[in-house]
Amino acid sequence: MSSEKSLSENAEEYLEVLYKLSLKKRPVKTTKISNMLNISPASVTQMIKKLEKDGYVHYSPYKGVTLTEEGYKIASNITRKHRLLERFLHDVLKIKKEKVHDQACEMEHVLSDDAERALCQLLENPDECPDDKELIPVCDFQFKTCEECRMRRQEEVNEVGKRDKNLVSITDMKKKEKGKVSFIRGDYKVIRRLMDMGITMGAEIGILEVAPFKGPVELLVRGSNLALGRDIAKNVFVEIIKENTPESKGALAHG
Repeated sequence: MSSEKSLSENAEEYLEVLYKLSLKKRPVKTTKISNMLNISPASVTQMIKKLEKDGYVHYSPYKGVTLTEEGYKIASNITRKHRLLERFLHDVLKIKKEKVHDQACEMEHVLSDDAERALCQLLENPDECPDDKELIPVCDFQFKTCEECRMRRQEEVNEVGKRDKNLVSITDMKKKEKGKVSFIRGDYKVIRRLMDMGITMGAEIGILEVAPFKGPVELLVRGSNLALGRDIAKNVFVEIIKENTPESKGALAHG
């Protein structure tokens, strides 16, 4: 399989678009990718087949395209860098919202992981990009909280290491999905508030309902039903528990 560093900027753009279009885990039609990138359908199909050969996507001509675990990891990382750069351009350099996207597109491919981490700390761990309020994906470093990252700020990324598993925000989970809390974004006040509700590191949760129009997320944790506002729910990241695994049998046992 190709490594992340061997990917061209063009290939990264495709994965980034797929990340944006497939967060609800539905296959993405090549025509939708074509329209979003303003590239001919034939060229899109050619690139998708290459990405499939390299192990980054699954492709069915009649169903569409989905990211593999490796593809998701890279797509999430490049999307995170893009959205952090948008925050920097807008919040620090005071560039207008309508101009930050194109500028971030040019910069995201050359931003190192160490620079990404330093940028996140400088911006105090933002959770949304400024132009369209899209969620900034979680980092893939081996931290459980932003507080831990700050305490270990002297360590470089290669010393910290990266996670083996992909994490998703609970706001991007579907009804009846289950997950294990693996990262919480925010300061100690956010962590304390969640701990008081039983949402701690390693806790298993089940999604009961995700209200539309940015409404609350209803979930089951430690046998209790909770309604969590989007402002805090979007910063709780989990490792999805696959069905028919030992973990999945216990996650909703009290439901």
